[in-house]
Amino acid sequence: MNKIGVQSWCFREFKPLDKLIEKLKECKFSNVELCGVHADFKKPESVNVIKQLKDAGIKISSIGVENFKGAPEEEQVFKFAKEAGCDYIAANFPIEGHVEALKKTSVLADKYQMNLGIHNHGGGHWLGSRQALAYVFGISSKRIGLCLDTAWALDAGQDPLKLSTDFYERLYGLHLKDFIFDKKGNPEDVVLGTGVLELKALLDFLKGKNFNGPLTIEYEGEAANPSASLMKCAANIK
Repeated sequence: MNKIGVQSWCFREFKPLDKLIEKLKECKFSNVELCGVHADFKKPESVNVIKQLKDAGIKISSIGVENFKGAPEEEQVFKFAKEAGCDYIAANFPIEGHVEALKKTSVLADKYQMNLGIHNHGGGHWLGSRQALAYVFGISSKRIGLCLDTAWALDAGQDPLKLSTDFYERLYGLHLKDFIFDKKGNPEDVVLGTGVLELKALLDFLKGKNFNGPLTIEYEGEAANPSASLMKCAANIK
C-alpha cells in the first residue's frame, strides 16, 4: 500500500497552487487527490496544473469529488484525469436523472479507460448507505465503483470494513478520515486512528488483499494550519 496521499481540500486555505505544493512538501506527501479548490477540471487550461505538480515531484493520484450529471462539458474532466495519470475519479451522481447520468458517464469511462469511485457522504447523502450503493452498482458498469469515505460511512451507520469487504471488487480508493460524535450524533474531525474508526482492522484487511488503490487522508479540522495533524494521520497508517 504505497499510494498514501492527501485530499487537497485539507489545504483549502492555501491558494494558489504554489502554496499547496509548499504544504504538501512540508507534510512529505508525494500523492494528492486534487479537488476543485485548486483546479477547475472542466477548463482545458487546467492541464498546466499537472506539469506544476509533476515538476514538484507530486503525483495526482485522483481528482474530485466531481458531480456528474451527463453534461457534455464533463468529458473535459476525463481528459484531465487521463492526462494526469489518475487511478480514478472520485464522483457523485445527483439523485435526479442519475440513471441517464450513469449511462453517459460510463461511456466516457470506457472511452478514457478511467474508473469512477462514488464518494459516500454520510447519512444525509442518498448514496451514503450500503443499500443505495448496491442499487447503483447493480444498474451500472464496473467502471462505476466506490471511493470509500470511512468517516462518512460511520456517520451513515455503516461499517467501513464491511463496505470494503462487500464491495471489494469495485473499491477503487479510500478517503481515510475519522470522526468522533457528540450526544446528538454530530460528527467532528479528529486525527486518523483516534476516533471511532477501527483503523487497524481496515488496514489489515487492505494489506491482506494487496490493495493497490490510493489511500487518501482527509482531515478537515484546523483549516488554517492542518499540517501537524495531517502528519500524525500519516504516521498512524504506517
